[in-house]
Amino acid sequence: MNSFSAVAASVIPNPTPTVPAEAGGLLTVLNWASGIGLVLGVLGVIIVGIGMVIQLQRGEGAQAIGKLGWVLMGCIIITGAAGIVRAFV
Repeated sequence: MNSFSAVAASVIPNPTPTVPAEAGGLLTVLNWASGIGLVLGVLGVIIVGIGMVIQLQRGEGAQAIGKLGWVLMGCIIITGAAGIVRAFV
């Protein structure tokens, strides 16, 4: 190791992230919102699946695939949003 990299490594700060005590309530709300959103997402997939079965019997099953895509996209957004907010809090 040369002297420049030794000096550069000693100058770079290494902060340790800590959650402020005031953010405890916010994190609880985020956990609840994320959990409720994911449960509703699973329920939405089940409802779309039931709708697909009914529509397949009528010969219209391909139309429900778009609904399934929207439900899955909502689940991805809910999961991603909670992770992004937790990274900043």
